[in-house]
Amino acid sequence: MSVTHPPAVPEVNEVDVSDLRASLAAGWQDFRRAPLLGLAFSAFYVLGGWLILWAMTAKGQLWWTLPAGAGFPILGPFIACGFYEISRRLEAGEPLVAGEIFGVIFRQKDRQIPAMAAVIVVYFLFWNFLAHMIFALFLGNATMTNVSSSLAVFLTPPGLMMLAFGTLVGAAFATLLFCLTVVSLPMLLDREVDFVTAMLTSFALVRENPGVMLGWGALIAVCLFLGMLPGFLGLFLVLPLFGHASWHLYRRAIT
Repeated sequence: MSVTHPPAVPEVNEVDVSDLRASLAAGWQDFRRAPLLGLAFSAFYVLGGWLILWAMTAKGQLWWTLPAGAGFPILGPFIACGFYEISRRLEAGEPLVAGEIFGVIFRQKDRQIPAMAAVIVVYFLFWNFLAHMIFALFLGNATMTNVSSSLAVFLTPPGLMMLAFGTLVGAAFATLLFCLTVVSLPMLLDREVDFVTAMLTSFALVRENPGVMLGWGALIAVCLFLGMLPGFLGLFLVLPLFGHASWHLYRRAIT
C-alpha cells in the first residue's frame, strides 16, 4: 500500500448534506464493483452477531456474551480497514487483489489501529460496567430475577425508569464514540498520524459540522438497527455501503 503524504496537521473541511449523498453514492458504487470482498468482510460481523445471539439464548451460555461482544470492538477496526482499503484502491486505480488487501489489514498491527482498538475496548468495558451499575441502581431489589426468562421486570416502574435512563446514557456514550471515530479509522489507514491526533481531528469535524455529522451518525445507527433485525442478514448490505461511504466522506471532510 502506498501511503499518501497530506499535510502533517489534518485540516477539517465544511461538509453538508450533498457530501453525505455523494459519499453514499460512491460507497454503493464501490460495493457493486467489489461485492464479494464486501460480503466477505461483512461476514465477520454477521457471524459475530450470531455468536452473541447464541450466547444469549443457549442455556448456561450467558457468560459468553461479554467475550463475544468484546470481539466486535477488538476486531471491528481491522475489519473496517478492509472496506477502506478496497475504496482506496478503487480510487487510486489499483488492482483489487484479495491477498494484498488482507496483507494491508495484517500490517495495521504495527501501526496505530491496535491503539485505537484498545481505546474502543476500554470504552466498551467501561460502558458494560456502567450498565451494570444502572441496573443495580434501579433494580437492585430484583437482582435474583433471571431477566433472560422474566422480561416482565422491565415493565415495572423501576424497570421502565432504568430503560429510559440507560437509553439516554447509552446514547451519550454512543455519540461520543461516534465523534471520536467517524473519520479517525480511515485516517489511520491513509496517513502516518498517531491515534490521538486522529481522534481529535474526528471530534473537530463533528464540532465544526454538528448537524450534518450527527445526522450521519443517526442514519448509520438506524440502518444498522434495521440491518440486524432479520437475523443480522441485513448487515451484508448495510456494512459494505457505510464502510465504503465512510472512506469517501473522510476524503471529502479532511484535507
